[in-house]
Amino acid sequence: GLGFNIVGGTDQQYVSNDNSIYVSRIKKDGAAYLDGRLQEGDKILAVNGRDLKDLRHKDAVELFRNAGCDVSLKIQRRLQPQNGPVGHRSDGEPSGLPLAAVLVPGLALAAAAVWILLRYRQRM
Repeated sequence: GLGFNIVGGTDQQYVSNDNSIYVSRIKKDGAAYLDGRLQEGDKILAVNGRDLKDLRHKDAVELFRNAGCDVSLKIQRRLQPQNGPVGHRSDGEPSGLPLAAVLVPGLALAAAAVWILLRYRQRM
């Protein structure tokens, strides 16, 4: 297989009012996992040029099963996490400024203050 599971379709919508097909799970050590480009939560728009719009779930599964060895997927990356069974990968990066952007200037300022203080004490 291709190494991933899908959810969605006209008969079992994963997102309300959306018949799209989504990647629900990437199987460890499967083809998709080893390739590294597909992510859980991605919307699959087409397989080998065939549009997945308005397909039943089982028809989409059959399309993937018959896709062959050299498979081309057109996907749309999910922008915001949604509630549901799809696993979410987090890169651990907090929003806002990275910690180094605050620490480095702060440490430089502290070092300068210590140096000025020591120079001032030597003159006394």
